[in-house]
Formats: sequence, structure tokens, C-alpha cells
Amino acid sequence: MSQAEKPDPFTQGRVTAAVLIIGDEILSGRTQDTNLRDIARYLGAHGVDLVEARTVADVQAEIVAALNALRSRYDYVITTGGIGPTHDDITADAVAAAFGVELHEHPDIIAMMEARWGDELNAARRRMARVPHGGELVNNPVQGPPGFTIGNVFVLAGVPQIMRGMLQDVGPRLKGGAVVVSRTLRVEGSGEGAVAAPLEAVAKAHPGLSLGSYPFYGQDGFGTNLVVRGRDPGEVEATLTELISVLREAGVANLQVVETPA
Repeated sequence: MSQAEKPDPFTQGRVTAAVLIIGDEILSGRTQDTNLRDIARYLGAHGVDLVEARTVADVQAEIVAALNALRSRYDYVITTGGIGPTHDDITADAVAAAFGVELHEHPDIIAMMEARWGDELNAARRRMARVPHGGELVNNPVQGPPGFTIGNVFVLAGVPQIMRGMLQDVGPRLKGGAVVVSRTLRVEGSGEGAVAAPLEAVAKAHPGLSLGSYPFYGQDGFGTNLVVRGRDPGEVEATLTELISVLREAGVANLQVVETPA
């Protein structure tokens, strides 16, 4: 096996996920997406690596194509958006088409709606009760009808507060791996050119970890955040110490370990 063909020890055995963000309002810039950040952090805490995200318009064929590509490649897919009461909320239709099943009005959702709206339960609201055959409900503790899951796909709302509430019912259903831990070294007054060689040397010595460089600029100066990520906290901490030593030997100063989320 050549060097290029050798498996990456950082990615071996991990549990993976993708996010499919659905909605014309995201692509037009009218609405700023924050769900991706929240999902990434939530999954990471459950030992699931978010490794891809796509955004598609409210076009059923595009949603189906993206969903089929993602669900065949990753352990889990989470979709957000497009499960409301309006004509352009077509996520349920697309998910059913992707799995080759029909939609049906879930009796539990209809019961919830009747209790809330009574005689005001119109056709538009009933659209939110449609679930693909074989799907199970995802609890919504915030407001409105539940989401649903089918296969390895979780279909959640696009409204951030509601989406975060639904996530709480997703976590217990995930088969997670080892949680990734992260340590960040802030290097002030030195750009990536100054730290590249020491960083590369340490990265090559620890192929089971992920080492990255992220420059920053601002009114207070510039520098680079060096991030060490891995599944063994002891190895991550030891590698951080080694990185500090190698940088100092290379004449790089102004080093500070800072706390950042994984």
C-alpha cells in the first residue's frame, strides 16, 4: 500500500454526518443560517463528526438528489427547513420520494393539532402532519408539530430555536464514536509563513491527530490560531506541549493556550 493509499488514522472508525440546509431564503441571503454551527457542536459532543454540509433550493429534484448522495455516504444526515405549512415547504415530499415511499398524515400529529387549533385546523396546517411511511417522530418541545426520522435521516425545522429543541431528541438515537477534543494555541504577531514548517513537522509526527492553522487579523494585530484535534485527550495535550516547544525553538514567541470549542 502506497503512502497515498494508507488510511487516515484520524478518520478511521469515526461516525460521520452531513447537514442538508433547505430553503431559497438561505441561498438568497435573506436569512442567515446559524443551524449548521449548532448542529456541528451538538454532534461533536455526541462523538459524531460533521464532515459535509450542503444548501439547496426549494426544488424537489435537487433536494432528492442531494439527500440520496449524502445518506449513502454518511452514517447520518440532518436536514433543516422546509417542513412548514406553505406551498414551498416540500421537504417531506422530497424525503418520501428519496426513500420511495408515500406520505401519510400521522395520527399523533393530527391529534396534537386538533387539541391546539380545533376547528381552525385547515389544509395548510395539515401539511405539517405529513410523514413518510416508515418514519418516526422527532419530539418538538418548543412550538409546533414534531419533526421526523426515516432510515439514517433526521428532518428538523429551520427555525433555530425549534431546531435546537428537536436536536435534544436526536442525540439519544445516535450511535456515536469517541468524542473529539480540541486545544488551541494562539500565536500573536506571527503569520502562517512563520509557523508553517514547525506545524508541519509536528503534524507528520502525529498522523492520528488533526493539526490546523487559522490566521486572524484585527485592530489589535494579527496572528495565527493553531488547533490540535484528536480522540485521545492525553495525546492531544502532549502534542500541544510539543508544538509549543518546537515553535519556541524556531524563534516564534507570544504563544498563549486559549480555550475554544472543538
